[in-house]
This record gives sequence, structure tokens and C-alpha cells, in this order.
Amino acid sequence: MRACDVIAVPGKTPRESAAYRIARGACPEIEEKELIGIYMPMTKEHEELVKSHERGALVLENILKQGKDIAFLTLGDPCIYSTYLYLQERILKTGCQAELVSGVPSFCAAAARIQTGLGKGAEQLHVIPASYQMEEALKLPGTKILMKAGKKLGKVKEQLKGTDSQVVMVENCGMSGEKVYYGIDEIPESAGYYTLLFVKEGEAL
Repeated sequence: MRACDVIAVPGKTPRESAAYRIARGACPEIEEKELIGIYMPMTKEHEELVKSHERGALVLENILKQGKDIAFLTLGDPCIYSTYLYLQERILKTGCQAELVSGVPSFCAAAARIQTGLGKGAEQLHVIPASYQMEEALKLPGTKILMKAGKKLGKVKEQLKGTDSQVVMVENCGMSGEKVYYGIDEIPESAGYYTLLFVKEGEAL
């Protein structure tokens, strides 16, 4: 971040981005740098997503071709369900260079927050986007991590009630408004975007 000319973050209002606020706390120098926002709509519409990825990649490409370096900020690790991956794929095809820098995955941070391990011995660990294939995913053995479950909480709760599962939900881990809920009955009907659940059959988390 210190070495780059431009800081990019997802969203229309980059200074309000959670990723930007966190990064600014660790590296105040970024306030002096050029800042751009790359809008990424929250939608499952394939055509709209493709267009937004193309627009975002074009913005970054134009800056790179001016000879400027960019640091694109994300929350968690950019290799796990990160929109940035779609931009990097397009950037690399233009001949520009891009490099992934690993971060702390949200579910690892949340597991540390509730002081639990995610897998022991031969136990399986499954990371699942909660907007998809939930019914089949909950049948998997071991520990299930349901990512970005906020808007689907009501449906997720109903599916979990029919299982012998121990459940812990963490919302806004490490950020303002952080909340931890233990047990299905404590979990609300809806929550924010940065929400995940740990689900383990028969064993306390």
C-alpha cells in the first residue's frame, strides 16, 4: 500500500469502505494517495456481473497503462470468494501484471474469536456460500462454514432446526457491531453481509 500510487476498493464510496477504513488504520499514508472505487453490484444476474467485472477491470487497466501501480483492498483473503479474482483474470489477459497477497480468511478470524478449532485429525471442513445448495451442503460430514449468510438466515435456520447440529454465528468479526450468537434459537432472522455460521453435528463448538 505504501509503495503503490493508487488505492482501489470495491464500492461507490471508497472512503466509507470497511476495507479502506481498516487499511487506513494500519497505514495512514494511504490518505494521501489517489483513491478509486470499483462498483460491484450484489446480484446473481450473470450478465450484470460480467458487465461490472469488465467495467472494473477496464478502470484498473487504464490506470496501469499510465505507469501507475495499484493496491486493490479486500476484506479477508482475496483467494476465497473475492470479487477481485474476476478483475485479476481480466487484467492478466491484457498483458498487465497483477499479484495476489494473502490475508486472513474471515472464517479463521471468526474461529479465533470464538476460541475454537475448525478441524481435528481426519475431520472434514467444508466452506459453503450460503446462497447456494444449502440443503445438500448441510448433509456433509465434519464442520460446515456458511459464508455470507446474512440475507438467507431465516431459511438457513429452518434447515438447521431439523438437524442435530451445534451452531455459532459471528457477524462483523473484528469490526464495529461485532456480534456472536450461540445456538440456533439465538440466531436472528436476518443479519449484515459480513455474517458466517459454524455448523458441527453433535459436538460443541
